[in-house]
Amino acid sequence: PAAVLSGIAQAARNGVLIKGGAHLENLGAVKVMAFDKTGTLTQGRFAVTDVLPLDGAGPGEILSLAAAAEQQSNHPLALAVVQEAQAQGLDLPAANGLQNVPGMGVISEIDGRPLLIGSPELLRSENGEALPADVMQVVEALEAAGKTTMLVSYGSRLLGVLGLADRPRSGVRQTMQELLDLGIEKLVLLTGDNEAVAQQIGRLVGVTDVRAELMPGDKVTAVRELQQQYGDVAMTGDGVNDAPALATATVGIAMGGAGTAVALETADVALMADDLGQLPFAVGLSRASRRIIMQNLAIALLVIGFLILSSVLGWLALSGTVI
Repeated sequence: PAAVLSGIAQAARNGVLIKGGAHLENLGAVKVMAFDKTGTLTQGRFAVTDVLPLDGAGPGEILSLAAAAEQQSNHPLALAVVQEAQAQGLDLPAANGLQNVPGMGVISEIDGRPLLIGSPELLRSENGEALPADVMQVVEALEAAGKTTMLVSYGSRLLGVLGLADRPRSGVRQTMQELLDLGIEKLVLLTGDNEAVAQQIGRLVGVTDVRAELMPGDKVTAVRELQQQYGDVAMTGDGVNDAPALATATVGIAMGGAGTAVALETADVALMADDLGQLPFAVGLSRASRRIIMQNLAIALLVIGFLILSSVLGWLALSGTVI
């Protein structure tokens, strides 16, 4: 319909790429919107705020080893560690390979010894034993302050804990309120971060529900559960880990500027200026397009019904109604 073509064109002029008429209509029907945290609701630009040594290690040793492995990654956390090491002028040893463990961290190797960087779950799964209580207290204290934590283990030694902080995007709370004003019933934060950090970010940005400590597969499960409860669901994300959830949602929305190629390819809608503030415009446009389409259908059916009735009752000749 002309309304669909007009809607897609209007969206493109305002920096929103909608990949088809069905996605335009579906976006206007959603009642629940789910969001990834890092790089979507937050800026995705972390900074190292704490380097807490353990087992006699020095802060420089912890940073240099972590940066040696993380320089092979483009994850926002990895970039923050590398930037901090470079700012301190540290020499980085040669790391051999990088294995990504989704939702937990990374594993590398330096001088034949394994280097683990990530969550307590990563160290427990690899080493097969629980972390000491004093280490967990350090982690919990950082997380209670709203920081993301990364444990650094080299060989058989737990060297220390890195604390990193991210900030919400500018204007994101207003964007969430505009979506609620448009009739979105539920705004859900889906993240792999720990519960304390996720809850704090959730309060800052204004979402209505927070689900934390999720693996990529858990995000898919969460989207499916929301679909069963509420019907159509939109998912907004920017990373490789978000791609399965974007594909599962009724409408997948990718951040066009900072989003990965996988997320952009999988998504049905892309915010090309990397501006979450375009989302209320896209939802409002989609709903307006749906209303116009329904109006056009109603008018067309009424006209057809009138012509049929006119021909049956003899008000108009059959040839006139056909024309």
